[in-house]
Amino acid sequence: MEREEEASGPMMEMCTNGSEETSNRRPIISGEPLDIEAYAALYKGRTKIMRLLFIANHYGGNQTVQLEALRMAYDEIKKGENTQLFREVVNKINGRLGEKYAMDSSWCETVDRRAEQRKGKLENELSSYRTNLIKESIRMGYNDFGDFYYACGLLGDAFKNYIRTRDYCTTAKHIIHMCMNAILVSIETGQFTHVTSYVNKAEQNPETLDPIIAAKLRCASGLAHLELKKYKLAARKFLDVNPELGNSYNEVIAPQDVATYGGLCALASFDRSELKAFILFSFLSFFAKVIDNINFRNFLELVPEVRELINDFYSSRYASCLEHLGNLRANLLLDIHLHDHVDTLYDQIRKKALIQYTLPFVSVDLSRMADAFKTSVSGLEKELEALITDNQIQARIDSHNKILYARHADQRSATFQKVLQMGNEFDRDVRAMMLRANILKHDYHAKTTTNKKH
Repeated sequence: MEREEEASGPMMEMCTNGSEETSNRRPIISGEPLDIEAYAALYKGRTKIMRLLFIANHYGGNQTVQLEALRMAYDEIKKGENTQLFREVVNKINGRLGEKYAMDSSWCETVDRRAEQRKGKLENELSSYRTNLIKESIRMGYNDFGDFYYACGLLGDAFKNYIRTRDYCTTAKHIIHMCMNAILVSIETGQFTHVTSYVNKAEQNPETLDPIIAAKLRCASGLAHLELKKYKLAARKFLDVNPELGNSYNEVIAPQDVATYGGLCALASFDRSELKAFILFSFLSFFAKVIDNINFRNFLELVPEVRELINDFYSSRYASCLEHLGNLRANLLLDIHLHDHVDTLYDQIRKKALIQYTLPFVSVDLSRMADAFKTSVSGLEKELEALITDNQIQARIDSHNKILYARHADQRSATFQKVLQMGNEFDRDVRAMMLRANILKHDYHAKTTTNKKH
């Protein structure tokens, strides 16, 4: 326990550094009610609209917030060409925002007519390119078609056209560009197996990847692992993201999301040594560069509660850690990628906290442990019973005296058994070597006989 307190010292210093500069700047991901305008400003393009619609659909009991999200989605859609999504948003608004946010039929007709003209022009150009058999022009033609369909919200057609460019790619950069487009559409459509496939394809030529593209691929891979509930792999990918990413991938993910997703997945899946190596070490190793690296400093400052709960967990301040998690829960449930995993991640983090609390002790007073986790003794007892049944805690509970007794293995007996096992293995290996040496010495060969058929 003394080592744990010493280890938390530098972390605490890092958490307090720079607090004067950021005290007046409200973090986006925090325990306070979600600031929708500030949250939406982190993203651009289709993901911005879909995140706003997700908030509108899942922010129960507060019609003001729902309408605000729909209003912002309406305004954002009118900057693009997706008339189908525009009609869906208008139906959701249902006249509750006044005539200004009613159906704009003239805008839809204008956009659809312009889209048809654009489509005809692209078809003529692509036909000409294919006639002339110019590979680079054909690739660009299919790519333009993919961009067109993506802007119109026809993601299936966009994916098909992006993939068709594969046969006309002549350089590694072309392949990476194709993969990035395919990954973007696959994330939007929820096809995360495709995401993993095209990330692997793009990473086959690491020498052609610049740091920002490499960071984007790690983000995409992290999202795919998160969706597949492979939290440990997701944590490793997010923690490997280069801070140079900045806001360059905000059509998919913001830097704050990288910190939040990576931190929660690490807490839920890493053991204590891994948490120290991959979380605490990462923070401390970059801390000396924080002053010179504005992107990474902002990256940490925008998610102070995630940083604090990681520090609390590692320092065995479980009540504070769980309190931070409770404060973040409402906002995390509004995250389009994380909402399905919040309950699972929280449950795993709590179980790990309970297990780590009991590890150093021969016996634990359940009343004191309940106080540490801010829960009732009866509730704690049920949680511990489940962990003991699952063989995650080697202990037994004295229900009368409310004491948990650990069943520690007999280290002396285990050591003797290990020594005997090693001795037997050594004896077997020596006998096998002596047998082989004697066989070679006497030039003994076992020849196989073959039956010849006549």
